[in-house]
Amino acid sequence: MRSLEGLKTFSYLEELILDNNLLGNDLLLPRLPHLHTLTLNKNQITELESLLDHLAEVVPSLQYLSLLGNIACPNELVCKEKDEDDYQRYRYFVLHKLTNLKFLDTRKVTRREREEALIRGAFMKVVKPKDAKGSSAAASASPEMHYTPLPAASRDLTNHRGILGKCRYIYYGKHSEGNRFIRDDQL
Repeated sequence: MRSLEGLKTFSYLEELILDNNLLGNDLLLPRLPHLHTLTLNKNQITELESLLDHLAEVVPSLQYLSLLGNIACPNELVCKEKDEDDYQRYRYFVLHKLTNLKFLDTRKVTRREREEALIRGAFMKVVKPKDAKGSSAAASASPEMHYTPLPAASRDLTNHRGILGKCRYIYYGKHSEGNRFIRDDQL
C-alpha cells in the first residue's frame, strides 16, 4: 500500500495497523479523533519530525505508536550503526511531540521517560547535514580536494613529524577506540 485514500470514511476507527507497506514521508492520515493505536512498522519513513507533527494534529487520542523497521526509528537490531542511546534519544523526542503516548514501539512509556521528554525532548532531534549532495558532487568534480582533518603541513608524505590538529568530529560511545583497552577491573 502506498496511499491511504478512502480512510476518511472510517472516522470512528480506533486501531490501524499499516505494517509492511510502502508508506513514506508523504503519509497523510485523515483526521481520526478516536484512533488510539497506530502501527507503521517496516515502511519507508525517514523524516520523523514531520510525521510526529502530522500525527499530533490528526490523531489526538493516540496512545500506542510503533515505528520499528523505519529509518526514522534508530533501532540497533535493524541498523548496526545505532545503539541503545540513539534509540533512547528517539524515544524522548517522540514523547516530547506526542505527550499522550502510553506505549512507544514495544515498550511502555515510563514516568522517568515522560519527565525527561518534557525537559530535554525538544533537543533530541537528529539533524542531518543539508548540503550533503552538493558537497559530494563538488568532491567528485575535483578529486585533489579531499577532506583531511590534518593541517596542510602534514600532507607531505616525506614529512614525518608529529602534528597536533583539531578534527571536526568527536565520537563518544560504546564503539569508541578508547573503550577497547579498558578491562572491567579498571573501572
